[in-house]
Amino acid sequence: MNIKPIRTEADYQASLARVAELMDARVGTPEGRELDILADLIELYESKTIQMGHPSAVAAIQFRMEQGGLSQRDLIPFIGSRAKVSEVLSGKRQLTLPMARALHEHLGIPSAVLLKQGSVKAADDDVEWTKFPLQEMAKRGWIPKGRNLSDHAEELVRSLMKRAGCTDLAVAAMYRKNDYARANAKTDQFSLQAWCLQLLSMANAERPSSPYRAGTITLDFLRKIARLSWSAEGPRLAKELLARNGIPLIILPHLPRTHLDGAAIKLDDGTPVVGLTLRYDRLDNFWFCLLHELAHVGRHMGEGSDASFVDDLTLRNSSSVRHDPRETEADEWAEEACIPRDTWEASEVRYHPTPMAVVSLAKSLQIHPAIVAGKVRYELNNYRLLTHFVGSGEVRRQFGVEA
Repeated sequence: MNIKPIRTEADYQASLARVAELMDARVGTPEGRELDILADLIELYESKTIQMGHPSAVAAIQFRMEQGGLSQRDLIPFIGSRAKVSEVLSGKRQLTLPMARALHEHLGIPSAVLLKQGSVKAADDDVEWTKFPLQEMAKRGWIPKGRNLSDHAEELVRSLMKRAGCTDLAVAAMYRKNDYARANAKTDQFSLQAWCLQLLSMANAERPSSPYRAGTITLDFLRKIARLSWSAEGPRLAKELLARNGIPLIILPHLPRTHLDGAAIKLDDGTPVVGLTLRYDRLDNFWFCLLHELAHVGRHMGEGSDASFVDDLTLRNSSSVRHDPRETEADEWAEEACIPRDTWEASEVRYHPTPMAVVSLAKSLQIHPAIVAGKVRYELNNYRLLTHFVGSGEVRRQFGVEA
């Protein structure tokens, strides 16, 4: 992003042209942030130099309504509700950038008009801050404890956002509308947002000394990670290896109503972060979830990508969820890194899952028997099998995380 102050008419016209190009940019992307900054610069320049010219945003909307025979009801899809439409047209509510984008795209109102003279405010201004799980966040030390937290909800959440390196809430994955996301429909979005912000905050505080290099995460790298499971201290060793390669691995227990196993999200400088909740504290779950999120980093979060992933892995075979092909690809890499398909199909354990067969296959692949046992349990959809192999309670112990 190379943005310069607007000091001349030529600068002004170039900025307006650039804004027109960026009107379809998604909130939270580099282009979206550039649009925010340009809108502020244009407003500042106009306030100092332009006395007459474009009509106000409200006047332009009213003109287009009259021209097209539109009612206030017709504006609801672009502004959000009957009440919001009324407040915008009466001047009691400013437009947000998503509103401005929609009005520009669907009604053809020039972006220069919609963005001028303070017409647009940050999208976060419409957030119902008190819906965040403030009491639970304070209990966990994510925000300061105190009475009447709801009276200071915006201040407290914005402080967490600052530590997370987020300029607005749309940065986190919960606001990415995606019909294919492997996220539970019962998820409370404010709780998920709070978890994502705390994850990024912790990652900022634990940045690895080595920078992340794009292309580091390959299938061979995942196989190297999987083989660390052979050690009794495998999870801790995996965290150390990832840190040496510039990737923070953060263990952060889930919040109620998040239905969350793991996530892969980027910091503001593009560093990928992997977060695991240990919702199911078993070694087999830890290794598959870790490799799944790392597969997202390697396959779907390259340079220039703003993709983020939050995963409820219990939905892998759910028929009620439309599956994103990227989730299937992440599963494939995670499975292949643990137990190559050819090896699995030729293995005795697939048909006769005896303890001896589990140990034999694990030894030949130099992976923990929990991974083999977990594969058997998943394939057979029988989670009463081989329970003594899956390492219940082992992962939290290694990371010093309370249940």
